[in-house]
Amino acid sequence: MSAKAASVGPVPVPTRPEELRNVVLVGHSGSGKTTLFEHLVAAAVPEHRPRPTDDERSIQMAVASVATNGVVLNLIDTPGYPDFVGELRAGLRAADAALFVVSASEGVDAATRALWQECAALGTPRAVAVTKLDVARADIEGTVALCREAFGDLVLPLYLPVRSGPAVVGNLGLLTRQVYRCVDGEPVLSPAGPEHEAVLETHRGPLIEAIIQESEDDTLLERYLGGEEIGLDTVIADLMTAVSRGTFFPVVPVSTASGVGLGELLHLFAAAFPPPTMHPLPTAMTPAGRALPPLQCDPDAPLVAEVVRTTNDAYVGRVSLVRVFSGTMRPDTVVHVSGHLAGFAGHEVEGHDDHDEDERIGLLSSPLGETMRPKPDAIAGDLCAVAKLSRAETTDTLSSKDSPAVVEPWVLPEPLLPVAIRPATKSDEDKLAGALQRLVAEDPTMRLEHNAETHQVVLWTMGQAHVDVLLERLRERYTVTVETEPLRVPLREAFIVPSSGHGRHVKQSGGHGQYAVCDITVEPLPRGGGFEFVDKVVGGAVPRQFIASVEKGVRAQAERGCLAGFPMVDFKVTLTDGKAHSVDSSDMAFQTAGALALRDAVSEATVALLEPVDSVKVVVDDDHVGPVMTDLQTRRGRVLGTEPDGTGWTTVHAEVPESEIVRYAIDLRSVSHGTAGFTRERIGYEQMPAHLAKAHLPD
Repeated sequence: MSAKAASVGPVPVPTRPEELRNVVLVGHSGSGKTTLFEHLVAAAVPEHRPRPTDDERSIQMAVASVATNGVVLNLIDTPGYPDFVGELRAGLRAADAALFVVSASEGVDAATRALWQECAALGTPRAVAVTKLDVARADIEGTVALCREAFGDLVLPLYLPVRSGPAVVGNLGLLTRQVYRCVDGEPVLSPAGPEHEAVLETHRGPLIEAIIQESEDDTLLERYLGGEEIGLDTVIADLMTAVSRGTFFPVVPVSTASGVGLGELLHLFAAAFPPPTMHPLPTAMTPAGRALPPLQCDPDAPLVAEVVRTTNDAYVGRVSLVRVFSGTMRPDTVVHVSGHLAGFAGHEVEGHDDHDEDERIGLLSSPLGETMRPKPDAIAGDLCAVAKLSRAETTDTLSSKDSPAVVEPWVLPEPLLPVAIRPATKSDEDKLAGALQRLVAEDPTMRLEHNAETHQVVLWTMGQAHVDVLLERLRERYTVTVETEPLRVPLREAFIVPSSGHGRHVKQSGGHGQYAVCDITVEPLPRGGGFEFVDKVVGGAVPRQFIASVEKGVRAQAERGCLAGFPMVDFKVTLTDGKAHSVDSSDMAFQTAGALALRDAVSEATVALLEPVDSVKVVVDDDHVGPVMTDLQTRRGRVLGTEPDGTGWTTVHAEVPESEIVRYAIDLRSVSHGTAGFTRERIGYEQMPAHLAKAHLPD
C-alpha cells in the first residue's frame, strides 16, 4: 500500500454501514487473485488501468475502495504464498466476507482447504471464483467437482462459461436462463439458446433444490418437490439470504481476458454479501482489562478502530490501514492509541511493548491500490488509510480519548524460522536497533529476539521468502545492511559421573597475600535437579565465614562453564576439606579457590554437553503422515504417537533436539507438499551424542 496521491474517479463515501461491503480475495499462490483484483477494480472504476502482477504484489496486501451496484466495496487482495500468511490474516480481519479464487487448471490445495474450514468455523460468508478458464487444460466442471469435494456439497455454480472455441465469451446464468457477455467493457445480455438447454437441464434443477433447502420458508422444498413452480424472484431472494448467512457458496467462472464474470461478481458482492452490521465484532475492554459492552457497528457510537496493517512510505512515512468497528473517525481529532499485544499473548513480545498514549489523527485516505484519495471521514464498518500515525502499530486499537478501549487482536501465526543477523559495518550497527523496531511495528508476524546466552540478534520469521523480504527492507528502506550467521543453539554442561576437585589459590607479593585451599566432590543430579551445595568440612579447616565464599565461586564458575563455555546444570557439590591462613585468607581468595576446584573436577570423561529438546506437534494431511514421521526420525526425533481427527488431518507428536529443527519450517513444507504446520515448545535438555558434541569442544 503506497501513499502516492492521484485523482482516479470520485472518492466513495458511505453515509451508513449498510452501504458498505468488505470482501477479501484469498487462494493459493498463482491462482490469479491479483489479476482478478485489478480487473474487478477496473470494472468498477473505468479510469483505473490494471497493473501487471509483480513480486511486490505477491507478498503484501492491496486494498481498493470503489463504488459499485449502489454500495461502497472495499476489496482486499491478499498474498497466497504461505510465508506471508500474516498479510492474509490481516485481510481476513478487515473483511466481512471472502472470495476464494481457484485456478481451473490447478484445483484446490491443502492450505486453501484448511482456510475454508477456518472461515466456516467463524461463519464467514464465502463464494468461489474460478479463474484461468482460457488455458488449455482448464476444466470448469472438474474444478467445481474438486471444490465440492474440498469445501462441501453446497458449493454450486450460478453460471457456467460459454465458449467460442477455446475462448470464454460469456457466462450462462443457470437461474435466469440469460447469457452474460462483456463487449468493449459493457455488459450485454441475451436469452439462452437451444444449444444451452442440455446444460440447463443438467445443472439448473440441482441448483434450485440446493437453494430452496436453505430457505427460511420450511414449506418451500416440499412444495418444489411436489411439482410446484417456484418463482424466480423467490429463489434469488433465498439465494442471497443463504449466501449472506454463510450457508450457501456460489461459484462464478471468470475470464479476465474477456471481462466475463467481473460484472457478475460485483453484483454478487453488493446483493448477497453482508454489510458490516451483520458481522460479529471483536471483544472490547478497557486498557486496564475491564470488559466493555459489546461493540455496535454504529457511526454515532464511541470510536473503536484497529490498525490492521502498517507500512512505511518513502514520502509520507508511516501509513496505517484502519478498520473502524464503531463510531466515526475524522481528521485532526485526538484518539487514544492502545497496544497490548504482549498482554494478550501472555508473554513479553520484544519490540511490542504495551503502550497507551494519545495522538492526533492526520489525513484520512481512501485507498485504490497504490493511489490514496483524501476522504472526509470513515464511519463504522469502513476501511481507511491514516498517514503519520507514528505511535500506532499493527494490531493496536484506536479509540475515543474520553472512552479508551482495547480490542482483542486476531490470532497471529507463530514465526518458526529463526535467522541470526549481525550488522555489516559500524555504521549499520548504529542504525540497526531503530530499523528493527520499525520492522516489528509494521509486521507482527516477525518476532525479534536478543538472545542473552548466545549474544545473537535473531529474527523469527515465517519462511525463507519472508527472511529475504525483511533483509531487503532493512537494506532498501532503512539503508541498513546485515549479514546472516549460523544460529547458535544454547547448550548446557552436566556431570555424568561423580568427580572430585582440588582448588588452591596462593599468592604472595609483599604485604597481604591471598591464600585459600578447598577440596570438593561433585555428583550428578537428575535432569532439572538444579544445584546443591553441602558443607562437610570438619575441624574448621575452612573457616565458617568462607564457606559461602566457596559456594559463590563454584556457582560463578558453573555459570561460565568449564568444558566448552556453556552453563553447568544439575549437580551437587560437597565441600570436604580445605586450608586457610589467619592473615592472607579472604572472601575473594576462597571464591577463586572454589572456582578452581570445580574446574579441576571437570574433564571430557566426567562432563557431557546437553542440548535443548522441544516437544513438536505437526498437523498434517493424512496422505503425508508417513513422510513426516520418517523425516522426524532422521532428525533424531522420538515419535510419541499420532492422533487422526477423522476429517483428513492427523497430529503427530514428537520430541526433537532443537538443533535439528532450526530449518524445519522450510523442510516440513517440502516434505508435506505444503499441507503441514507445526508448533514447538522447549521441554528440557538431554545429553548430546559424543560425535556431535566434539564440534563444540575446544581443540
